Amino acid sequence: MTTRLLRSDRWTWMHVVAASVMALLGIIVTWQSWVDICHIATVDEEADHVLLVPLVALWMLWARRVRFRYCKPTFTLLGPIIVAIGWIIRSYGFYRGIVAFWHGGAVLVVLGCIVSVLGKHAIFRFLPVVAVLVFLIPVPGEVRLRVAIPLQNWTAHIEQQLFAVLNVDVVRSGNQLTYNGKPVDIIEKCNGLRMVFGLILVSYAFSFSLPLRNWVRLLILLLSPFAAILCNIIRILPTVWVYGTFSPRVAEQFHLYSGWLMLVVALVMLLGILRVLKWAMLPVMRFTLAG
Repeated sequence: MTTRLLRSDRWTWMHVVAASVMALLGIIVTWQSWVDICHIATVDEEADHVLLVPLVALWMLWARRVRFRYCKPTFTLLGPIIVAIGWIIRSYGFYRGIVAFWHGGAVLVVLGCIVSVLGKHAIFRFLPVVAVLVFLIPVPGEVRLRVAIPLQNWTAHIEQQLFAVLNVDVVRSGNQLTYNGKPVDIIEKCNGLRMVFGLILVSYAFSFSLPLRNWVRLLILLLSPFAAILCNIIRILPTVWVYGTFSPRVAEQFHLYSGWLMLVVALVMLLGILRVLKWAMLPVMRFTLAG
């Protein structure tokens, strides 16, 4: 029984347990970075997609579970090297005040701990799963501002034009839309960045969970930000009306839940694009299934 658990020709549950313990140790030694990541993800609505990353990674891992039988726990220095690189990046970020490095280094340390047990196959056979861990790093505030400010201006302008087409009296002042005497500010909560990050993450998981051709995956990822922005523009139309008609509490609830609903709608739009490609008889899948 012990020999079967410790076999060297493939991964066993003992290897998974050992890798989990090593990952936990990696989290412990970089604890402050992980606490800060969790704090940002739970407080900042623009970073709440970080909370979905573990679920997405587990789903993608499950979708590739057949590959487990081809993975051997081979000894490699790659794991300790990744740990060392991660520690250096984390330390540099801490002393230089670069938060993204401080967070990213912690992610690398944990990844290196896992690779130290499972071997190189943990990366090379599950590269898409490893790559999704990048989403654990919250986008720096200065980067978000460079995108958010012009996006807020464009969104407010487009909304004003749409309300004019619908013959609804809405006054625009900068990023503020006023309906029925009640102002609605198109700020970070409404500019669509939250939907963009979340939809890119979901689109990534979708495209790499199916045997799609690489050009189809790239197309889905490239179109996902535009789909999110379009759905956000559609969402703001009723949101402004709700803010001008109902109480602030009802409007806030509508704004919150409609954001998640539009995320689903945006994903459905991307699925529709996939259906159109299939209808056009384009080679979407890598493999042709027998009918």
